[in-house]
Amino acid sequence: MTVVLLTGATRGIGRAAAIEMARRGVELGIVGRDAERVKAAAHDAMETGGGAPVHEYVADLTLMAEVRRLAGEVRGRHEHIDVLANNAGAVFSTRRETSEGFEETFALNHLAPFLLTELLRDRLVGGRVVTTSSDAHKGGLLDLDDLQSIRSFSGMRVYGTSKLCNVLFTRELARRAPELRANCFHPGVVRSGWGKNDGHILKAGLTIVGPLLRTPERGARSLVWLALSNAAAGITGEYVIDETVRQPSAQAQDEALARGLWERSAALAGIATGTGAA
Repeated sequence: MTVVLLTGATRGIGRAAAIEMARRGVELGIVGRDAERVKAAAHDAMETGGGAPVHEYVADLTLMAEVRRLAGEVRGRHEHIDVLANNAGAVFSTRRETSEGFEETFALNHLAPFLLTELLRDRLVGGRVVTTSSDAHKGGLLDLDDLQSIRSFSGMRVYGTSKLCNVLFTRELARRAPELRANCFHPGVVRSGWGKNDGHILKAGLTIVGPLLRTPERGARSLVWLALSNAAAGITGEYVIDETVRQPSAQAQDEALARGLWERSAALAGIATGTGAA
């Protein structure tokens, strides 16, 4: 039975992907920060009738201590994971630091999936890592000397940079871990909870244009395709839009930048470079 761990699974494309995967009989681990929403998403997944187990995990992925706790719980349950879907993410209108001292966008959108993947890497041999990026990465600008956006902060620019980090992480993971398949994708602009967690202007704007946006089900299609399809089994290190491999921005293809981001992320997360050691 295929085992999938899916973060950000309680709303938007994550919830849509969870329901579709459960319908296909996938054993699913649903991760979210709110226990009630996790329970509701798990209930809806089980109601599809796929018949496979659905496990509930509650974790605040802005905190690396919570990422480590989550990884420990997952490791205790599964000897092997077929797919890790790093889907959790958010945009914040103002700069805030977590209790661990990380800028919140960077912590949730990049450092958490980086650390979770590394902590589960030995469980993912022969499996797939799928990370939700965005075409917003083209508006990002990664400065390895200012990963915490201390010098300047603009919510959408920092969000774009975090999505650029997702692409660079994917490409470097594919290079360092040939034993698995790592890809990322742009889901399109989707009617979901994205952008409504913080920032009155962005929230209002998304509400106005909502009817013109993609449904969560359509946005989730590439996630499910990369996670489960035979057609995606042979690709790695790629950026996908609508189930088609596309070229990301020039900066997202910078191999030296990808290596530098990996090294600095490993140092910030407190792990040995190139291993899954804690």
